[in-house]
Amino acid sequence: MPVISRIAPLHDAMTAWRRDIHQHPELAYAEHRTARTVADLLRGFGVDEVIEGVGQTGVVGVLRNGPGNSIGLRADMDALPIEELADRPYRSVHANTMHACGHDGHTAMLLGAARYLAETRRFTGTVVLVFQPAEEGQAGAKAMIDDGLFERFPMQAIYGVHNMPGLPAGSLSFSAGPIMAAADRFRVILRGQGGHAAAPHSCRDPVIAAAGLIQALQTVVSRSCPPAETLVVSVTEVHGGDAFNVIPDSVRVSGTVRYFNPEIGALARQRMKAIIDGIAAAHGMEADYEYFEGYPPTVNWPEAIEAARAAALTVAGEDGTLDQAPRMFAEDFSYFLQEKPGAYGFIGNGESGELGCTGLHNPHYDFNDTILTTGASFFAALVERELPVG
Repeated sequence: MPVISRIAPLHDAMTAWRRDIHQHPELAYAEHRTARTVADLLRGFGVDEVIEGVGQTGVVGVLRNGPGNSIGLRADMDALPIEELADRPYRSVHANTMHACGHDGHTAMLLGAARYLAETRRFTGTVVLVFQPAEEGQAGAKAMIDDGLFERFPMQAIYGVHNMPGLPAGSLSFSAGPIMAAADRFRVILRGQGGHAAAPHSCRDPVIAAAGLIQALQTVVSRSCPPAETLVVSVTEVHGGDAFNVIPDSVRVSGTVRYFNPEIGALARQRMKAIIDGIAAAHGMEADYEYFEGYPPTVNWPEAIEAARAAALTVAGEDGTLDQAPRMFAEDFSYFLQEKPGAYGFIGNGESGELGCTGLHNPHYDFNDTILTTGASFFAALVERELPVG
């Protein structure tokens, strides 16, 4: 797919940056080497101002070229607690730590765009380069906001992209409105009375209660949620018992709740509480119910989507600029979009059988280096369109 002519020769350098970051992954709020690498590169590119330690381990670069509006571009830097299984020259050197979601590629794409924009200055105004820590469940976006991101670095809008295996390599997809779900989680501890498995009549068995609870929770989606709405309730953990002949005192059941509409999220929380209380009462036991609100839904602003799609068309063309149906993944870019207009989209990482196409959060995953220049070109085209010279 076409890329900006001055960005195309940066492919080898971007690949080297990406693979270096991949080989040295760091978890949330521990991205010290990554942040230092990013900051050093930005200074080497001639970025006007480079500030470290924003939101603990975040980095912000500022490019200025006269008066005018300001636009923010964001990449995430953290890795996941996953043991990398693929055998590649740049495999992670850290046990149980891996870039299994492509944040190394997102960082390299934004670095490529930063180098191009610093060299060419084909824009009027200010570009804020946001390298964010702790996207993976630790709300690094909110930490940067709480650290004064938007007060210290004013911007009219902010944009980001995430790679997506299964989409054609280098394609770009954007849609207005909700694009990713909220990600809440819950935990229930059913407390009964354990005893000998040969005498269940003398016990209050939390295993049986947990089995009923797991099934009953599915009725929140099938019988309480309006059919036109979107809701997922998934039980993902069940812990109880240590021996084949012992009925345990308690069982813990945990999972996640995903939705786009906050009212549906509130409905799910209420109905789950009623079901949990009812199941516990029916089985003669107590229930401790905890519900944790996670990332809010990621909702794109319509005017920002128009700008993003226009930039995507210049890079990926009509065939490579796609509409994107909402996904039930979650993303803390949602906090940025609660504060500022902006848009978040996807760049295709490849179809099945292509390099790097293994699913996200998989121990064999790899970012597809062939799309680095496309991502950098998208960011650059967006800046030049939204902050035109003259």
